[in-house]
This record gives sequence, C-alpha cells and structure tokens, in this order.
Amino acid sequence: VRERPIVAPVVVHAPDSEGGRRVVARGRILGVAYNVMDVLDMVEAVGLERADVRLDDADLIDWRGGGSYEWTPSSE
Repeated sequence: VRERPIVAPVVVHAPDSEGGRRVVARGRILGVAYNVMDVLDMVEAVGLERADVRLDDADLIDWRGGGSYEWTPSSE
C-alpha cells in the first residue's frame, strides 16, 4: 500500500497584473502559475501525485482572490 505524502496546505494567491498567481507551499514560494496545469506541476513537485490532487480540495489548496477558474490580470 502506497502512503500518501503529508503536504502542508498550498496557497495560490490572487492574479497579478499579468495574470500570474504566486504559489506557496509550506511557506516556500514555488513559483508563479499562469494556469491550473502550472499549479498541478508545482504541487507535484512538493510530493503529491497529480492524480491525487483535486483543485477544489480546500484542505490542500487555498485559492485567494478567486478560485481555480480566475486568471484575469488584476487592475493594479
């Protein structure tokens, strides 16, 4: 039986002026995502299998400034 790795919550911040969203896990900046595939790549890099990740799992991903569907650049 394969154990699921323990991963601290991932925070995806609000879109910036170019539509990128900063992604942070365990207090570490993983990068800037421009779509959900980027987020999945980054979450996979911290130990989760892509197939195990549900983008609507609030226990894993905290979407700030809009959900996984929001990639519109901010007006700031």
